[in-house]
Amino acid sequence: MKLIILDHYSQASEWAAKYIRNRIIQFNPGPDKYFTLGLPTGLPRDHPESYHSFMWNNFFKHIDIRPENTHILDGNAADLQAECDAFEEKIQAAGGVELFVGGIGPDGHIAFNEPGSSLVSRTRVKTLAMDTILANARFFDGDLAKVPTMALTVGVGTVMDAREVMILITGAHKAFALYKAIEEGVSHMWTVSAFQQHPRTVFVCDEDATLELKVKTVKYFKGLMLVHNKLVDPLYSIKEKETEKSQSSKKPYSD
Repeated sequence: MKLIILDHYSQASEWAAKYIRNRIIQFNPGPDKYFTLGLPTGLPRDHPESYHSFMWNNFFKHIDIRPENTHILDGNAADLQAECDAFEEKIQAAGGVELFVGGIGPDGHIAFNEPGSSLVSRTRVKTLAMDTILANARFFDGDLAKVPTMALTVGVGTVMDAREVMILITGAHKAFALYKAIEEGVSHMWTVSAFQQHPRTVFVCDEDATLELKVKTVKYFKGLMLVHNKLVDPLYSIKEKETEKSQSSKKPYSD
């Protein structure tokens, strides 16, 4: 497990973005080799505050990706369980999730796997906790009556199957959740703690999020930053990768 500690939110975001970029370029995706980026999900797609709307407005329309290569759970599906089962099948058909990127709530929930969720759960319909409803009320003019009480979500087990997991945790209001994720044991009441048992987990946080951690813990992980920063520096380039491939193909054959 890696814990990346940066001074500020913007630095944590930049480090994560650079890491994702390097991972994609190193993976060298192609027409028959998909880099599958896993992300949480949520509300019906036509809702202005839905995850579908958010991802299109803030991510997908800004990058080079075909609409058919984006797969987001449809909260308007006639059969929600069938929609969840089909989503799991799509993940398997794509070769599994290469890198899952997500955040957490102040209560340590990952995606919409609220406290008490099974740590081996799969994609399903989930009832939202009141804390989550309150946290999302700001997207609905503060009117709790407008906030959905249920959502479709990947399960903890679904995320655990990813080859790598990156969790972004920023702000003092999530410091206790980071403490539970790092310094205490695995518990279904803090679903983010499950990633202690994942072979490749990267937690990326800012200084404020470390306020509940022991000084010794913070010093230990900060002492590893010289090593961890090599994951994003140098920043790889697709053009350089293509040049390397071209030069490699031109090398003369020899016994």
